[in-house]
Amino acid sequence: MTPSVRSIALAAVCALLPSIGAAQADDPLAHAARKAIDSNPDVTARANALRASIDAIGVARGGWLPRVDAEAAVGRTEDRITTRNPSSGTLDHNGVALSVTQLLWDGQALTQAMRRLDHDRQTRWFELLDTTEQTALEAARAYLDVARMRRLVELAEDSYVQHRYYQQQIQSRFRAGVGRGVDLEQASARVALAESNLATETANLHDVTSRYLRVVGEAPLQKPPRPGMLSAGQPATATEAMNLALRNSWAINAAIENLRAARAAVRERESAFMPKVEARVRAGGGRNFDGVPDQKRDTSAGLLLTWNLYSGGSDQARVRQQTNLMNQAADLRDKACRDARQTAAIAYNDVGKLDEMLRALDRNVLAIEKARDAYRQQFDIGQRSLLDLLNSENELYTARRAYANADYDRLLAQARVLAAVQQLTQRLGLRAPVNAADAGAEGNWEAGTDLPQRCPAVVAEVLTTPKSELDERAQRLLNSAPR
Repeated sequence: MTPSVRSIALAAVCALLPSIGAAQADDPLAHAARKAIDSNPDVTARANALRASIDAIGVARGGWLPRVDAEAAVGRTEDRITTRNPSSGTLDHNGVALSVTQLLWDGQALTQAMRRLDHDRQTRWFELLDTTEQTALEAARAYLDVARMRRLVELAEDSYVQHRYYQQQIQSRFRAGVGRGVDLEQASARVALAESNLATETANLHDVTSRYLRVVGEAPLQKPPRPGMLSAGQPATATEAMNLALRNSWAINAAIENLRAARAAVRERESAFMPKVEARVRAGGGRNFDGVPDQKRDTSAGLLLTWNLYSGGSDQARVRQQTNLMNQAADLRDKACRDARQTAAIAYNDVGKLDEMLRALDRNVLAIEKARDAYRQQFDIGQRSLLDLLNSENELYTARRAYANADYDRLLAQARVLAAVQQLTQRLGLRAPVNAADAGAEGNWEAGTDLPQRCPAVVAEVLTTPKSELDERAQRLLNSAPR
């Protein structure tokens, strides 16, 4: 990547500065996000697209300036004129000339082209910011998946150790003649199942480690710590999350700028119905200059007006084509809004749902732990069978695994909410400048009257039966049960 292209990427996403109150500079999750943003091909591709749009403005801007052309020619002219004696002849000629052409009026085609390209540049800028946020989210997802699978491997290892302990205990009893062979077979079967679970979790850890390497560009820590900064900065209500997502979405802003570029393109097409006026000055000299006998030099100046009166209906078709593309851009703007609304709503609802699930799963784990400990004591004195003990141990492993999954699902949902409201990079201490000089981005950008039209900020509400009513139904069943 060239230094000029890298300057764009660094200005937008890579040279990100730690912000006050956000993650520490040495935070592993922030480091992973920074590394991913710095090396992700999607980000650099957006940076190249942004640079290309800036250069396109420079190309169009040249149309306002005079065009200077140098000419040099040498040749021979042969002609036959019957009224001249002799009737045929040849003429050798050569010469050099310099011409200057200045555009005076083109029906505002160049003006509209400049506006279109400027909106296109702003579109590329917002797309770069959106890609930055999504790359940070993917890095967070990869980090959390590795941390999750590390925890699940630990739980599978503990489960294997416990089952192996029971197997050895039963084996010792069997050898001593106080145990049954069927108990040893049950214990061996459960050890094999625990070993299979451990192999499965280890394979899953390998898969998410490989994905982390692809997203971030380097291997993860052996034991990545559980991040704690994602819970801060969460919207207080679903309505607040919705409003923040719709107001801050880089994807919506990019779609609005794309619509503005399409609208300017329509006006650019309409300029074909207007005349074009140019001023031209040309001077040159030579031998028989311009094929005129004995002419040594020639200078001319004037105004040239060209006006296409008929082109087979092509200009009208181009206007209709661009109008349809403008309508398509409006549809894509509304779609981007609906997508942002759905993403924010689902992520915010997942956070609340997982909070409730974790409270229930925590009670479940504590209850099963107490039951397992009681079963173990009862098994030692012969009041419980080995199958009861093994079932309780497996149930505890399943409960702990469900709790770990829900815990990391909640962390990921919190990261998704922050990304939906465009605040994840800030929480990770990665701050992209909004008014980047290298990108020519405008700091006071406004959507104005181009806000999405078919995207109401409505929070979806799902009616569920209150828990108190469910408890009452359970009580009624109890009261009606035969005694």
